[in-house]
Amino acid sequence: MRGDPSHPMTRGFACPRGMHDPQRLYTERIASPALRNASGLQGATWPQALDAVADRLSSSIRDHGPEAVLYLTYAGNTGLLTLDMPQRLWNALGATQTDMALCSRTGHFGISLHYGERYGVTPEDVSASRLIVFWGYNAAVSSTHLWALALEARRKHGARIVVIDPRRSESAARADLWLQPRPGTDVALAYGIIEQLITMRATEEGFLLRWTQGWAELRGVTQEWPAERVSEVTGVPARQLAELSRLYSRVRPNATLIGFGLQKTDHGADQARAVSLIPAVLGQHRGFFYSNGDGLAIDRRLLSGEALADRAPRIVEQVGLGARIAAGEFKFIFISGMNPAVTLPDAGTFAQGLSRDDVFTVVHDTHWTRTTALANAVLPALTYLEKDDLVPPWTHNCVQISPALVAPVTDGRSELWVMGELAGRLGLQQAWLYEDPWPVVQAALGDGLEGGTFADLRAGARLRLERKPRARYSTPSGKIELWSSKAEQLGLPPLPQQAPLPEPDARLLLLNTATPPYTSSQFQEVHGAIPAVVTLHPDDAAVRGIADGDRIRLSTELGTVLAEAHLSEDVAPGIAWSPRQWVGLDGTPQNVLFSGQPQEMGKGPRFNSTLVAIERATVR
Repeated sequence: MRGDPSHPMTRGFACPRGMHDPQRLYTERIASPALRNASGLQGATWPQALDAVADRLSSSIRDHGPEAVLYLTYAGNTGLLTLDMPQRLWNALGATQTDMALCSRTGHFGISLHYGERYGVTPEDVSASRLIVFWGYNAAVSSTHLWALALEARRKHGARIVVIDPRRSESAARADLWLQPRPGTDVALAYGIIEQLITMRATEEGFLLRWTQGWAELRGVTQEWPAERVSEVTGVPARQLAELSRLYSRVRPNATLIGFGLQKTDHGADQARAVSLIPAVLGQHRGFFYSNGDGLAIDRRLLSGEALADRAPRIVEQVGLGARIAAGEFKFIFISGMNPAVTLPDAGTFAQGLSRDDVFTVVHDTHWTRTTALANAVLPALTYLEKDDLVPPWTHNCVQISPALVAPVTDGRSELWVMGELAGRLGLQQAWLYEDPWPVVQAALGDGLEGGTFADLRAGARLRLERKPRARYSTPSGKIELWSSKAEQLGLPPLPQQAPLPEPDARLLLLNTATPPYTSSQFQEVHGAIPAVVTLHPDDAAVRGIADGDRIRLSTELGTVLAEAHLSEDVAPGIAWSPRQWVGLDGTPQNVLFSGQPQEMGKGPRFNSTLVAIERATVR
C-alpha cells in the first residue's frame, strides 16, 4: 500500500494506518456469522443468522413499535455504499437513529450559526498560504497529508506554521510558533486576536460592510479582551499574542485550520465558532478549515432513503446512548461502522445496557471488538479492499471509485447485501430498497462531476466534485453573521462566550487525542493494544508520589481505570494527556471516565473537559 504520486493530495505517501491496511485485511477477522446461546457466541450459517436477526427485529417492531429499534452507525467506513445507502432499510422501517454527534457535530453546529454551511479552506489554499495556523489540530498525526502540504509551503515559499495546543504535540514541536493556552480559553484567545487586529487597523472594513452583519456587536465584545486580560485568562504571554496577531495582519494569504478536539469540551461550539470568525475580520471568505464535506453537492437524503420514506426517523443523542440503552428504551440494536463499547462516553453504562436480557444486539463488523463480545448476533463485514464503493473526501474534492482489490478473505458480506436480505425477510415492498446502487449514486452526484462523466468515473478515472461557491452563505441574511440571528432565534448567545473556568482543585484535566498507529479503535489487530499511558507534568507527579512508569489509578464519579504514568513537560501543570480509547491495565475502557451528558450546543461529547483524580496504584 502506498500513496499515488499523481494524486494531488496523497502525493506518493500513505499515512501509517493506510500502509498497514493489507496486514489488517488478514488479521483477527470475523470469519463467519455467530449467534449467542447459553455457551456464548457459536458459529452459524448466513441463512441461520439472518433468519434469527429478522425474527427478532420483526417481533421487536410488532411488540414495541419501530422506535424501539435502534440503528447505530458511524464513520468506520464513510463510503456511499457502506454508510449512506444501508440506511434505507432503517428509514423504511421508521427505526430510531442517532444525531451522529460523537466526533465533530458540535463544531459544525457552532460554525453554522455564522456561516450556514461549514466548508472553507482547501488543500490548494494551504499549499499557497504563507501563514498556516493549526488551532487545536495535531495535523502531523491526524491529517498527515495536510501537514505535508504545510511543510511543503514552508519549504517552497517560507510559510510560517503556527500551532495552538495545550500540549507540545508532534505538530507543536515542529511549528515556527507554538501557543499553549489553558484548555477551555480559546474564545478569549480568539477575541484577543481580533481586538489586536482592530488596534493594528488590520481589519477589512469594506469586506465587513459588504459581506457581514454584526461587526459592531463583535467589536464591542472584543474590546473587553485587551492583551493583559487575555494573557491572564489563557496563560499565553502577551508577546506571543502580539506576534500571532501581527502575522495575521501582515501575512497573506493565510489559512486557519480548526481541529475536532477543540470542540470536544463543555463549550466546544463556542470555541470552534469564535476561531472561525478571525478570517472574516481579515476580509476572507471562509478562510478557515473545519471540514469540507458539505461543500460538495451530494444528495445524501436520496442515498439514505430519507427523501423516500413515509416519515422522518426519531433522532436521539448519540453521546447519551448509554443511559437510554441501560434503561431498556431499545429492544433491538443494529450496530455497524463503529465500536461503541470503546468509543462512546460513559462506556460502563453502555455495556450494562447491551447486557440486558431484553435487548437483542446485532453487530456487523470486519473484526472482533469489545462490542462484538457483547452482541447476540455477529455478522462478518467486508473491508474496503474487498468491495466496490465511492468515498467522498471531507478535505479535498478529488474522487474516484474505490474498487475491490482482492476477493473476500472471509465469509463476509457488504452492508447493502445484508440490508437487502433483511428487507426481503421482513417482506418490505418498497422498490427503492432493492435498487442497483450505482444509478442511485449517479443521481445523487447529479451534475457535480468535473473533468469527465459518471461513466468515466465507473471506468476508473479520477475526477473532481464541484465545490460550492466560497462567497455564498446559507444564513438568514445571506451574509457572514458575526452576530448570529439563528442563534438568537434558538435562544442561544448570538456571539461566542468565554465560559468561566472551573475552580482549581486536586484533580487534573485529562486531554486525549489520536496517536499515529490507530484510527479510533482500529489497527489494534496490527499494532497491539493502544497503550494505556497517561502523561503527567513532573510537578503534578511529585506531589502524588508518582514516578515514571508507575501504575496509576484514574477516577471520576463514573468509574476507575488503571494506566501507566509517563512524566514529561510536554503538558503543563494541572493537565494530563493520554491516547484516546485505550483499555486500561485492569481491562476497563478509558471511556468509563467520561460523561455521557451531551453538550448544550451541538450535543457533542465533553471528553476534553474531564477532571480526574489520579493517584499511585498500590502494586500487589
